[in-house]
Amino acid sequence: MLGISGKSAPTEGSAATPTAQVGGGLRQRLSAFFRRHQGLFLFSSASGALIAAMVALSLVLTRPAPEDMTQEDIDNAVVDTLQNQSIPSRAAKAAELVREVVVHVRGFIDNDYGGYIEYGEGSGVVILDKGLILTNLHVVSGASRLTVTFSDGMESEAVVSSQHPENDLAVVQAKNIPDDLPAATLGSASRLKPGDEVVVVGFPFGIGPSVSAGVVSGLGREFKTPDGKRTLTQLIQFDAAANPGNSGGPLVTMDGEVVGIVTAILNPTRAGTFVGIGFAVTIAVAGNAVGIAPF
Repeated sequence: MLGISGKSAPTEGSAATPTAQVGGGLRQRLSAFFRRHQGLFLFSSASGALIAAMVALSLVLTRPAPEDMTQEDIDNAVVDTLQNQSIPSRAAKAAELVREVVVHVRGFIDNDYGGYIEYGEGSGVVILDKGLILTNLHVVSGASRLTVTFSDGMESEAVVSSQHPENDLAVVQAKNIPDDLPAATLGSASRLKPGDEVVVVGFPFGIGPSVSAGVVSGLGREFKTPDGKRTLTQLIQFDAAANPGNSGGPLVTMDGEVVGIVTAILNPTRAGTFVGIGFAVTIAVAGNAVGIAPF
């Protein structure tokens, strides 16, 4: 077990154990019995089975007694396991807990040839197992066609079932869903503290699912949208890397609870990429906006 070996067997000339003495005498008696009745056993298949059983019994009786496992054996096994088997990080465990509830959201608009061209993309979180998905409004706004891709690769058409511009949120309903689709475990931001570890999962620049890890860097923040039309409040500030395409994805605790929906990044330049400050709408605010319990 786990690389533990017992003590070596006695060497030739050493005193035999009581078990070995008993087993050796029985083996001699069985051998003499077989020689006296050899003819009978050659013509009897039933007796052949009996011989096999007796041989097996003699082997069991002559097997050395198992050694007791010491505390040192146990300690060595634990050390060997820790040294030779990698243990997943806390961030990896958290990301795995939400893997099946994160979806890739893509929006399309009509082109001049009766087809569609991609208009934008982002991420989403399954909040009900019937295929109801929470994402950002700016991810789906203006799209004439929507698709969502689930963790197993299944793609489905989707429709916007409700919009909540005051919180930059939208609820999307997938038309088809995988079997046994799980829903996210939703948590409250009220237990968060600056410095708590969090993970962001989504599709930055359409690549993913991608995982980044960081900490909560602030609570109760405000953010004015680039168009200046809305001010989002009660936001979670975090420093896990987020980029265009992460919008609508989950902000996750180390317990795998979704406590926020990634909605914005702060960048003083026109690059539109992450410089260390991201914001997420809390699940409590999202719940009040979309009217879905429990949150």
